Amino acid sequence: MTPMSAATITPVSRLAGRLHVPGDKSISHRYALLAALAEGSTDIANYAPGADCRSTLACLRQLGVAIEHRPDDLVILLGRGLHGLCSPAASLDAGNSGTTMRLLSGVLAAQRFSSTIIGDASLSRRPMRRVMDPLEQMGARFESDGGRPPLTVHGAPLHAIAYRPSVPSAQVKSAVLLAGLYAEGRTSVTEPAQTRDHTEQALHAFGVDAPVDGLTISVAGGQRLTAQSLVVPGDFSSAAFWMVAAAALPGSRVEIVDVGLNPTRTTLIDVLRRFGARVTVHASATQSGEPRGTILVEGDRAEAIEIAPDEVPGLIDELPAIAALAAHGGEVRVRGAAELRVKESDRIAALVAGFRNLGIDADEQADGFTVQGRRTGTPSGGVADARGDHRMAMAFAIAALGAAQPSIIEGADAVGISYPTFFETLERLAS
Repeated sequence: MTPMSAATITPVSRLAGRLHVPGDKSISHRYALLAALAEGSTDIANYAPGADCRSTLACLRQLGVAIEHRPDDLVILLGRGLHGLCSPAASLDAGNSGTTMRLLSGVLAAQRFSSTIIGDASLSRRPMRRVMDPLEQMGARFESDGGRPPLTVHGAPLHAIAYRPSVPSAQVKSAVLLAGLYAEGRTSVTEPAQTRDHTEQALHAFGVDAPVDGLTISVAGGQRLTAQSLVVPGDFSSAAFWMVAAAALPGSRVEIVDVGLNPTRTTLIDVLRRFGARVTVHASATQSGEPRGTILVEGDRAEAIEIAPDEVPGLIDELPAIAALAAHGGEVRVRGAAELRVKESDRIAALVAGFRNLGIDADEQADGFTVQGRRTGTPSGGVADARGDHRMAMAFAIAALGAAQPSIIEGADAVGISYPTFFETLERLAS
């Protein structure tokens, strides 16, 4: 089971072991962007090793930021201050990373130069209008392909806005707040529902006054950012796949060490308990506003669970993993998750197609899906296409563990986007 264009997954009855997961992808993006705008040298330990976060570093280098990438995922960035970025000589390539494109747009909206952000074929299909609209309200100007990449950002002096997005989005919130660092006046974002608050915590870590009042966060323009020494916790969304695998396979025992426990990210813990798993959490420390600790998951019984629309914002990256719970005898129903259709792939269509190919009963709805493992019984196994989506590749691999025969995951190398060592870890836990 090595990460290549196709991976063969051998069924197992249980998983067991203790592991670390890679650094948190969401936090790594934000630390790198703010470090670039800070004054002084910031070191970021346990920076996420996947391709998405490397894309953010590559874009920052093109904007004149000196970056040293040392062994063991230590990254050192020499910040250029709020107004020190340079006009890039070529297009900025965000690769597959929607986070890079959206958050960087917030920074570029205030620059005295124009720049173009491009992406791979998958990213070029993803809608960007939700981030373009508020930034244009602040004074920036965009050129795009009908609201999709490539995006040309014409920077301009910005003015503050009080923004109320209609759809919860941590990326849109973050882009507006980053632009707000440059805007005249105080910029605020009031969310319709709580999303992950890594940007708020990161702003505070770099010395920015960014008060939070309920679902509203605000930031005054012109504040100086101070360089920091930071440690990224393990990525909870990566840990989710091992948590689900342990919960779904009775007799499993998986312990994940030094993983992020930010309460805006850990709704999955309650979901697994509802499913019947035994989940023990030990918080060990909080650094830069980000709690971390150890999660122990032990598989027990498989229940039917339903994810309600109001739970979706806190589970958006974990929903593919949650779907895999049903492959091992449970049932999962998800509603209110239309956002999944505009991720790295149409994750609703991709999940249902892949699960059916693995012999699992799955149905697609406009805003969600239903997976009925109890109706299926033991899945037959088969061939599932990840469609270039890292979370699809990992979800299909976990689902295939409970099949009657080996399965093949096509496009398995997509795990390199967030979790390059996923298949090595799976092999170790299964042995």
